[in-house]
Amino acid sequence: MKKAWKILAAISMSLALGACSGGSTSSAAGSASEQPASESTASLFKAGTYEGEEAGFGGENSPIHVSVTLSDDAIESIEYTADAETPTVGGAALPQLVEAVLAAQSTNIDGVSGATFTSNGFFGAVNEALESAGVDPASLEPIETETVVEDIEKTADVVVAGAGGAGMTAAITAAQNGKSVIILEKASVPGGNSSYATGGMNAANTHYQAEQNIEDSAELFFEDTMEGGHQLNNPDLVHTLAENSSAAIDWLDSIGAPLSDVGQAGGASVPRQHRPVNDEGKVLPVGTFLVEHLSSTCDEMGIEIITDAKVDEVLMEDGAAVGLHAVGKDGQNIVIHASNVVVTTGGFGSNPELIVKYRPDLEGYVSTNAPSITGDAIEFLGNAGADFVDLDQIQIHPTVVQEDGSLISESLRGDGAILLNKEGKRFCNEILTRDVVSANVIAQPDGYAWLIADENMASVSTVIEKYVNKGYMIKCDTTADLAELIGCDEETLQASLDTWAAACAAKEDAEFGRDAFDAMKTDLAEAPYYAVKISPGIHHCMGGVKINTNAEVVGTNGEVIPHLFAAGEVTGGVHGGNRLGGNAVADFVVFGRIAGTNASK
Repeated sequence: MKKAWKILAAISMSLALGACSGGSTSSAAGSASEQPASESTASLFKAGTYEGEEAGFGGENSPIHVSVTLSDDAIESIEYTADAETPTVGGAALPQLVEAVLAAQSTNIDGVSGATFTSNGFFGAVNEALESAGVDPASLEPIETETVVEDIEKTADVVVAGAGGAGMTAAITAAQNGKSVIILEKASVPGGNSSYATGGMNAANTHYQAEQNIEDSAELFFEDTMEGGHQLNNPDLVHTLAENSSAAIDWLDSIGAPLSDVGQAGGASVPRQHRPVNDEGKVLPVGTFLVEHLSSTCDEMGIEIITDAKVDEVLMEDGAAVGLHAVGKDGQNIVIHASNVVVTTGGFGSNPELIVKYRPDLEGYVSTNAPSITGDAIEFLGNAGADFVDLDQIQIHPTVVQEDGSLISESLRGDGAILLNKEGKRFCNEILTRDVVSANVIAQPDGYAWLIADENMASVSTVIEKYVNKGYMIKCDTTADLAELIGCDEETLQASLDTWAAACAAKEDAEFGRDAFDAMKTDLAEAPYYAVKISPGIHHCMGGVKINTNAEVVGTNGEVIPHLFAAGEVTGGVHGGNRLGGNAVADFVVFGRIAGTNASK
């Protein structure tokens, strides 16, 4: 999709930008007014339209492309094509970036918070276009404008901290109950960690499972989650999660966000990971799909989202929550008075200091989290008297690209992908819980492995398509090509693939005891293959603020804090010592709805 943004009036730039190709405002011989007429009237730019492109979040195979139109003295307009950028993150950031560059007449400005890859790619593409016009982008000093900073003070029935999956779910639920709602979001775009989710949502006894003849129950969901969490979970919260999961799927149907494909994730006894598909039947990343639908539903319902608003205080009166205070990006105070407060600010996976504080052994691990997920709520909820649980329970995910912390979805292993070490050998049951698989990867020579998929999987997955476009997954046309990529002996690799194909045919994995063969889309018997090098990375904080089954925040005295609710990764107790893949989305939808419902009372 191409977007165009234009300046309606020409802006004189000669004094603001300083010396650059084509003109000068001063020299050693005297001021600009003393220069010969030919120099003082020289054009700043060579008028015309110039092209540029640079890799954003979509990767080198699908770069951001821009067309920059210059007049003699201004950047007049920027058009862009960026189909591979995540719609809810980079797609939302691009209009802001265009507007910012046009206003500053420079790329030497800050990017959009929460969209670092897209920001860097956009600036790089614009710089390339400017350079092709003979302009040095580094010489273009941003126009300084006076910013009038005004404090914001508003009132609503419900105020929500955090516009991720849990926050928007809670806000929509409260609005459906007739309440006015305002959301405060730290980043420049909604989504948070929810936008990064690639797998699906666990739910039991759903109509989609019934339509696909999958037998499941809330009790089995409960048992799997407790076992996966090493029995450290709060059983009451897990029962609530499982028993409300089917209704949560129905609720997503009702807002136009169906999760109709059912696959299997690690630690699940049966297929219960619900995923979205496109019109072609290809599986989509669940996070961007849900964030896009939740965001549009917020817009339709008139829910105000104030971005660049970092919450730092729960306003309290007589021991009860009565609103939130936040600080805007320009330092303004933002105060929202409300009858009920919902906190959904996520965990602290992007805060190395807190990670090391609670888990010193994880120092130096790459993180899969959004940059804004830094655990701010630990301080401001603590100041409000909240209690916390399991803060040392931090999950590492086994399949993470180490260069930038990008997650390779667990759903691929559920669909039939396997893990091979540097010698081309399988080494574990790939669909065990994340902590177990991570430990097995770390134990391999040099602490890494290769995830292997094939064309049967790639042909029905936009997730794999995205990984290929970003350069993470490499297509190998033959087994020999795959062996060369891994750096292993071809005969050893072929033996591993043959053994696995035979296990799929027999539906028995004699080597490592993997099962759930009926949920797989392939036996990996034939090339071409798709491979990505992975190692573990920090992924999820199971610990957080203590809540009850009503999503009410519990204080250090054991009593609930009146009118204060929380949902999603900011809370603790649901996942225990290890979160199962697919349970994070279930968590934010189920408890987001509960928080929104009870905050409406």
